[in-house]
Amino acid sequence: MPFEQHEEKQYSKDQDTIFRAALASVEELKGGLVSTSPEKGRLEAKFPKKLLGKTLGERTHLTAEVRTQGDGSLVVVDAYPLDAIEQKLMFGARKGVTRTVVTWFIEHLDQQLV
Repeated sequence: MPFEQHEEKQYSKDQDTIFRAALASVEELKGGLVSTSPEKGRLEAKFPKKLLGKTLGERTHLTAEVRTQGDGSLVVVDAYPLDAIEQKLMFGARKGVTRTVVTWFIEHLDQQLV
């Protein structure tokens, strides 16, 4: 399983609505926003080792970009593990941690949009 994770998902709602839901998802997961660019529909966040009461073992860096596509929007999520000094982890990552964070982020995004 690769350290870096990439996922894309289409939604039938507008870019602004999806972006606000993505920000709320980061907050629900107790992630820390590094940067946001609402006009570009882009956010960058870092997540701690412990999420939703579970210790995952690594920190995770995640970017999400919301792009207008047809009548809806496309969310593009990229993530990778971080080491103790919050730099990109190049080896020794635990299997499935980054994938779990991406999955939980998408699940919380979906819940925000219901």
